[in-house]
Amino acid sequence: MKRIAIPINGEALSAHFGHCEKFGIFDIENNEIVSEKMLAPPPHEPGVLPHWLASEGVNEILAGGMGQRAIQIFNQHKVEVVLGVKSSGDTYRHLLDDYLRESLVSGDNSCDH
Repeated sequence: MKRIAIPINGEALSAHFGHCEKFGIFDIENNEIVSEKMLAPPPHEPGVLPHWLASEGVNEILAGGMGQRAIQIFNQHKVEVVLGVKSSGDTYRHLLDDYLRESLVSGDNSCDH
């Protein structure tokens, strides 16, 4: 099973995972969503979010961008980081659909710090 985290503002992917309103946490089995929950993140401080998401059992994060320290902490926790994520639509649901169809587009880290 994969447990994927997506940083969300409103109903859309947050461009920078550290400044989102909430995280969608999705359990994926056999290429289907079997459970989902929305969690409010703890206050944003360097290093807090990667440790928190790892403690929630997340093993993959889809993000537009994030800082290098966060990436390093995720790597220490064996959490796969997919950066530069672009969706075919304007909601996190479109992003999940793209992910499940293996048509998710990713690219450069949109964070420059």
